[in-house]
Amino acid sequence: MDLGPFLFLATLEGLVTASVLALTALGLSLVFGVMRVVNVAHGEFYMLGAVIAWFTAATVPGPAAVSFLAAIIVAPIAVGALAAATDWLILKRINYNPEATIVATIGLLYMIQQATLTFYGPDARPVEAPIVFRIQFPWFGYSGYKIVVIGFAILVLALTWAVLTRSKLGLLMRATQYDRETAQAFGIPVDIVYAGVFAAGAMLAAIGAVLIVPIRQAHYLMGGEALLLSFIVVIIGGLGSLRGTIVAALFIGLSDGIISVFFTPILAKILATLLVACVLILRPQGLFGRAPG
Repeated sequence: MDLGPFLFLATLEGLVTASVLALTALGLSLVFGVMRVVNVAHGEFYMLGAVIAWFTAATVPGPAAVSFLAAIIVAPIAVGALAAATDWLILKRINYNPEATIVATIGLLYMIQQATLTFYGPDARPVEAPIVFRIQFPWFGYSGYKIVVIGFAILVLALTWAVLTRSKLGLLMRATQYDRETAQAFGIPVDIVYAGVFAAGAMLAAIGAVLIVPIRQAHYLMGGEALLLSFIVVIIGGLGSLRGTIVAALFIGLSDGIISVFFTPILAKILATLLVACVLILRPQGLFGRAPG
């Protein structure tokens, strides 16, 4: 093949990566934007989504489409419930102190990881894709499921944007974000909003994991890379910025896909890290973030 088909293939792969990364990073950015909490355990919520998806798909009888549909419903709900319980039992008790929450979520990271290793095991296990067809381009055939992943991720991102900007729930979240004490004084149930936001962030990560697990399999260590890339995205785009998260995820995903095809995946990670360093030096609040004060 000529250069053009290779570039087109790399772009498609990059869009798949960007779609899942946008969902995962948006969950991390949402939690920080509203709660001012840096959730170091976010990658483990992503990993749990994949593991629960595998367990659900292996348990539910019937065609692959039915078991996958059950997985994409059960996994985010289960992960969201765990995240809400974490908020009530841990984060609320330390009053969302920034330093304390980092330490607490680091501890949670290791607890979830080791519990998964104990009950799930060290093996990487696949989930069968719900649909199997190929889209034939002039140069090659491409997985139809990967195109569906891109479309489904766009749908979830659009729904999230609508909730944040066009609903009463989004208004309550924005009011809590701007001034927690004032919001509480006006009768907004801040504790419930915080628990819901923390759960929603974890659910977005879980949805991304369920979408990707038929492509990359479920493994108890898969949360590390997801957390690293999510931090890269939100630092570049700006913590708490929906637009910045999507733009940065597209950039990182596409560059990762293209550089990985033509060079090596390691080079893509190195360049992304260098970009983060440049952003932190030149614009610490991120490309679309607001400067403090």
